[in-house]
Amino acid sequence: MAETKTATPKLNKDVFNVEVKNHELLKLAYDAYLANSRGANATTLERGEVRGGGKKPWRQKGTGRARFGSSRNPIWRGGGVVFGPRGNENYTKNLSKTMKKVAVKQALSMANKGKKIAVIDTFACPKGKVKETMALFEKYDVTENNRVLLVVSVKDDLVLRATRNVPNLRVVRPNYLNVFDILNADKVLISQRSLPMIDEWLVGGEK
Repeated sequence: MAETKTATPKLNKDVFNVEVKNHELLKLAYDAYLANSRGANATTLERGEVRGGGKKPWRQKGTGRARFGSSRNPIWRGGGVVFGPRGNENYTKNLSKTMKKVAVKQALSMANKGKKIAVIDTFACPKGKVKETMALFEKYDVTENNRVLLVVSVKDDLVLRATRNVPNLRVVRPNYLNVFDILNADKVLISQRSLPMIDEWLVGGEK
């Protein structure tokens, strides 16, 4: 592979060394990521959708029991569900672009302060082999139990083939960085070519 350990380039202090006064924004961004990844898969049947129950359980009067017209009444076992999930719920949470960018900068700053960030020269996979990825891990002292976030400038087919079956590895392009992946990573490997892309995305519009 073409990866080599080089002198760590100077990281932009406006991205990797911002002050984190509290974790409120990080919490909001973290929860928003999980909420936006949630699918509305659960669904229940209402009274009119439950099969059966067409016959009146017992006659209207004379039994001493309460009146019921169907065994699919919601208060009966096996009956319909009232106000249950219908599969069309919207769980998304929206944050402004500015809030997202600030949250990512805070997460990167915390990772940098915790010495989790390492800058690699490049990540080239000419053969698209997993062993190329494992060679990179070995150079940067990444163990098999470490959760790794790899930031690359280009996510092509060769990169996907070389990383797809590697456990505990998440590969993203710079503009897809998010608080969830950064905070959960034990090691964040960033290619040198990704650094200016990260700077442009997070602080380019502020200058």
